[in-house]
Amino acid sequence: MSDQSLLPEVVYDPTDPMHRREQMFPRLSLEMVQRIAAYGREEHVPVGTLLFERGQRGADFFLVLDGLIEIFELDKHGQPHVFSMHAARQFTGEMNLFNQRSILASARAAMDSRVVRLPPDDFRRMVASEADISEIIMRAFILRRVGLIRMGYGGVVLVGPARSADTLRLERFLIRNGYPHRLIDTEVDPAADGFIECFQLRHDQLPVVICSEQCFLQNPSTAELADELGIAESIDPQRVYDVVVVGAGPAGLAAAVYAASEGLSTIVVEGLAPGGQAGTSSKIENYLGFPTGISGQALAGRAQAQAQKFGARLAISRHAAGVDCAAQPYRVQLDDGQVITARVVIVATGARYRKLDVPGYARFEGAGIHYAATAMEGQLCRGEEVVVVGGGNSAGQAAVFLSGIAAHVHVLVRSDGLAATMSDYLVQRIASSSAITLHARSEIVDLDGEEHLQHVSWRHRDTGEVTTRPVGNMFVMIGAEPCTDWLRDCLALDMHGFVLTGRCAEGHLLESPYATTKPGIFAVGDVRSGSVKRVASSVGEGSVVVQAVHRYLHPEAG
Repeated sequence: MSDQSLLPEVVYDPTDPMHRREQMFPRLSLEMVQRIAAYGREEHVPVGTLLFERGQRGADFFLVLDGLIEIFELDKHGQPHVFSMHAARQFTGEMNLFNQRSILASARAAMDSRVVRLPPDDFRRMVASEADISEIIMRAFILRRVGLIRMGYGGVVLVGPARSADTLRLERFLIRNGYPHRLIDTEVDPAADGFIECFQLRHDQLPVVICSEQCFLQNPSTAELADELGIAESIDPQRVYDVVVVGAGPAGLAAAVYAASEGLSTIVVEGLAPGGQAGTSSKIENYLGFPTGISGQALAGRAQAQAQKFGARLAISRHAAGVDCAAQPYRVQLDDGQVITARVVIVATGARYRKLDVPGYARFEGAGIHYAATAMEGQLCRGEEVVVVGGGNSAGQAAVFLSGIAAHVHVLVRSDGLAATMSDYLVQRIASSSAITLHARSEIVDLDGEEHLQHVSWRHRDTGEVTTRPVGNMFVMIGAEPCTDWLRDCLALDMHGFVLTGRCAEGHLLESPYATTKPGIFAVGDVRSGSVKRVASSVGEGSVVVQAVHRYLHPEAG
């Protein structure tokens, strides 16, 4: 036996940005440096000069000509911890340079340096004009954000029991918005006692969020957390946008990308995080162009970056509460009292998850009952039995994903099987997996547990036989109902609450199949009556609707 066989196996992770450092911290050519310099101004910065600091919004972009710029965060003692550096022909920044969110780290000159400074407007102008440079910068920014998340730099500490509904709610919000954080599970993590003692916490005060800026949030709402961390963007009440897109699922993000890229001032309103229901999918394998599949969150993250690259604004953690249809431009009211004014409204609010009618169901929502199967939920299921309820593609994707983590996956459907409702490739994978059991013609009848779900019982609809298993996590994927409550006083809806499009109130065909009964308001994606509930079709509708938006805004152009 060779000595090498005694060495630990090193597993290569292609998603680790540290394997792509040349793309993460690229060194530009002299010709590219000259082109960027034309958009900004050259400055000499003495050693120790602070270029930007954590929490600042709208930081400038810096290209290093000579010298060294260090990126750092402050540790718990207030001392700087440097975690990356930029030398000559390298540049500062990450994804927050494309929006007005608070930045996650600080930067200073490690020695006397010479830089080119681009304020936000000049930076966006440069990115829009220099396609090859834009590609390098965009790739670097995305990899840097992934690196921040993996290493936990620039983030927050979430302290609480990992299985509690509020801890899961806050962690889900942080993960889906790509915000670096560290979870200290007070039920298993040895470091938890130190945190609880240091901050003089009682267990009934958990979860809490602790920021490096000495902020301390006790079980905040997602909106409060977004505001404190600078995720939520401020809204100018005097500005009139060309387009407001309500909803940041695949349809809404596609509409934002195409509207912004074609010169329309665009803002997107989203209550939780980009991606919608698709953003919670562990792996989408039948989306065109991704033969090995892509997670819903990764797809949404790329689309969000594209939209912001072209200048679209994203107002995260804000729900639309209503729209004033009596006058134009339209005024969309948000749940926090703010108002967005726009000449065109694109409704892309999708649908919310349906729930089971089972005693005790509400008690276990967020404490064992989930509507998405991502890596976060997967960690809770390791080595345990789980139940997936539903027969659509989302349920199939969840079952296949969980089968590699859980001890066993039970799939429950009320019908005779999966063939009529699920893509064949998923049906075949479920049938061939020894880790998945399909229970046809079965329904949940009882849920049991104390603070967290512990047992699930289901009954066969024909035989009446009841099965009870020790299950702490159940995934409910039985379809959805449209998020249109905020539109009921404005638009015509079908009997199920989906937005009617393509015909006016008198039944005549409209110019666009996405036009609603109010001129200048369009609907795309799952929220639209008669739409095909697939990611690809939603993206298609979101992109195509912009043509109708142009015709509405500029009828003289034909």
